[in-house]
Amino acid sequence: MEKQATTRLDQRFDKHAEKTDTQVSPQTELLRMRATVSGMVQGVGFRYFTVLAAHRLNITGWVRNLHNGNVQVEAQGSQQALFSLYEKLCEGPKWSRVAHVEITNIPTLRGEREFRMEYDA
Repeated sequence: MEKQATTRLDQRFDKHAEKTDTQVSPQTELLRMRATVSGMVQGVGFRYFTVLAAHRLNITGWVRNLHNGNVQVEAQGSQQALFSLYEKLCEGPKWSRVAHVEITNIPTLRGEREFRMEYDA
């Protein structure tokens, strides 16, 4: 199952890259994704885990708990950094149990400078 999700993520990022007019290295082009993580992901340090991973990967955006028990993430960075964050989201922190990570590509935001924890939506 992880292999299929990984392939879909690569394809989604590749499709986005094909839409650009100029050839830009995937290392430098900014992309943005929304991820919804389901499973046992609240009350286990998942948001803190995500903030630390995003800071290490030089990613901007936010993470928050949803009322339905899921965690939502919006993250912006290079393709490689976002893919690494996706892998981290699939693992989760020690006490979590990730059932599914749904990824959607969304438009980038200008001027975002940090990755932050938001509080329940």
